[in-house]
Amino acid sequence: MAKRKRRIEPSFERPAARRRGGALSVSHSDRVLPPQRRRKSSKKRKSRRASRARRSGFFGFMKGFVYWSLVLSLWAGIAGIGVAAFYGAQMPSATTWTIPDRPPNVKILAVDGSLIANRGMTGGEAVGLHEMSTFIPQAVIAIEDRRFYSHFGIDPIGLARAMVENVIQGRLTQGGSTITQQLAKNLFLEPDRTIERKVQEVLLALWLEHKYNKDQILEMYLNRVYFGSGAYGVEAASQRYFHKSAHDVTLAEAALLAGLLKAPSRLSPARDPNAAEERAQVVLSAMRSQGMIGDSELAAAISAPATRAAAYWSGSEHYVADRVMEELPILIGNIERDVVVHTTIDLALQKEAERTIRQLIDEKGKELHVSQGAFVAIDGTGAVRAMVGGYDYANSQFDRASEARRQPGSAFKPFVFMAALEQGRTPDSVRNDAPVKIGTWTPNNYRGKYHGPVTLSEALARSLNSVAAQLAMEAGPKKVIEVAKRMGIESELQSNASIALGTSEVTPLELTAAYIPFANGGFRPQVHFIERATTTQDRLLYKHQGGRAVRVASSEVIGMMNAMMADTLRYGSGRAADFGWPAAGKTGTTQSSRDAWFVGYTSNLVTGVWFGNDDGRPTKATGSSLPAEAWRKFMSAAHKGVPATPLPGGWQPAGPREAPPIVEQAVGNASERLEPSQASAQRSSRRPVPPADVGGPPQKRQLSIMEIILGN
Repeated sequence: MAKRKRRIEPSFERPAARRRGGALSVSHSDRVLPPQRRRKSSKKRKSRRASRARRSGFFGFMKGFVYWSLVLSLWAGIAGIGVAAFYGAQMPSATTWTIPDRPPNVKILAVDGSLIANRGMTGGEAVGLHEMSTFIPQAVIAIEDRRFYSHFGIDPIGLARAMVENVIQGRLTQGGSTITQQLAKNLFLEPDRTIERKVQEVLLALWLEHKYNKDQILEMYLNRVYFGSGAYGVEAASQRYFHKSAHDVTLAEAALLAGLLKAPSRLSPARDPNAAEERAQVVLSAMRSQGMIGDSELAAAISAPATRAAAYWSGSEHYVADRVMEELPILIGNIERDVVVHTTIDLALQKEAERTIRQLIDEKGKELHVSQGAFVAIDGTGAVRAMVGGYDYANSQFDRASEARRQPGSAFKPFVFMAALEQGRTPDSVRNDAPVKIGTWTPNNYRGKYHGPVTLSEALARSLNSVAAQLAMEAGPKKVIEVAKRMGIESELQSNASIALGTSEVTPLELTAAYIPFANGGFRPQVHFIERATTTQDRLLYKHQGGRAVRVASSEVIGMMNAMMADTLRYGSGRAADFGWPAAGKTGTTQSSRDAWFVGYTSNLVTGVWFGNDDGRPTKATGSSLPAEAWRKFMSAAHKGVPATPLPGGWQPAGPREAPPIVEQAVGNASERLEPSQASAQRSSRRPVPPADVGGPPQKRQLSIMEIILGN
């Protein structure tokens, strides 16, 4: 049996084996390098390795950071592209994107071209960059988007800065949106804070930058952005806060406007003037730091007085603007573009009427228990020259001049007397002023005083109720209504005996308009506020066609009525209204003095005044007190420097026209009886009144406005 072979393995452990059996072995001396030298080389390698590790530690970290940042950025970019593609795919094709039309504005102008008001969703018309103050775009860019002219619609630097600021503050304090992004949001998107809306905003901003240049984008933004208090666009805001055009805005005012963009409602000077001023100074500092203004300009702007604005539109001209907006769609149809409306309003007369109403209520309203007033002035062609609908538009926008119906009281009597004249009576006809009873109704004179036999002229001048009731029954209530409607009353009138005392309600506007034929010789024109309407490019949309006014009364009847109502100012209930011009009119006071009126006229202007309370509470005013005084103040100012002209007419009394011997002097709510000598002395102390020359030779009589217009 063969001997089994044994495998011999090399070993470093047993060197003696070689001596005993010659087995294969390797000793330490047989190695390439001696043991001691090998250990020394290993230490050096470790030292070099550690040194390299120390040297490459920071750079290695940075290398890794850059690497992984690039990787993450790449994936973030891919994710961003995916999100943009996802939400972009849900948007309409870019070829269909168009700038939506700006809501139309209606610019309402006075007869001299000055601005009355703007109406519409924006509150002002659009203006070009070249038409506005250069401070406005500078201020907006300085505080909203300082790199506006260098970025491509998105500002990465501004976005990064906003993110850092938000992290530092621990809350969302800055948005980082560019002006282009804000415009895109205002034009196309809802104000939702969602990823979808933000992605769409970015895409739309890129589209805007591609399609329009920077100036066009900035102009669109400034004409559409919200500035608070209902003002959209710089023109609306300039008018709202400064009562001036955007062209005339100063540096301090431009800074205030730019500051509003951060929080328009909260920072509005109409709500918080101090907050608006503080924000404006931040804007000014930003403009200075960017070199847009110098130190002297900064100092002057900071020292400018703070802006104070009314919480709501103020000024009686806004009653007119509201009326214009009611009528305009009827005249031109739907308003789909900017419109310029030229009205008949004389702003100087409008302000005078407003000042008169407010002054008298401030001075005597508390004493006489009066809180409201209304005022209407119309010329002989039917053009409304002034209309005040209340004491203060800011507190109440209800138009008492054209919308409130109140009993006219004795101011309605001229139509009763006119009906009697048309049936053959004259101002010299006599009626007995005494208590009368009509059915169950017994009309009483003011303070229960009766004068016995009087002429119709004296009865109207003294506003005697008993005579008016007699004439109404003689002519018939239907005849009285027919005359009133023919003259211009449009409200429904009750056909009964009490119509003689003005118990049917009318508006101050229509009652004043119904007196126009007395002033122009018997013609009823179309009452109007709007002379013409055009586009901003001056293309005519509407023009008032005056035409020939309708004759509603004969010149003889008009002459008799003018002579009788002139006596109202000469010695009757309207003496307080006399201002030294040929004029006529009629007072009116309703039961318990709930309404006090005076409607009067010259050959140039017809004016009606009403005082009272909205809730119908009794007052202590009469037509011969507060309304007559207001009428006189206004008409004196309106006729200053205008040559006196007589009232139209064709009648003269049979004898000399002298005041009756007994005169009642109205003082507030009291009536004072004067003796004939006192009355004569009082008349002689008054300013001389130019002769009316009623019924004089035609070649010498001056024609009225209406007769000149109609060629009569």
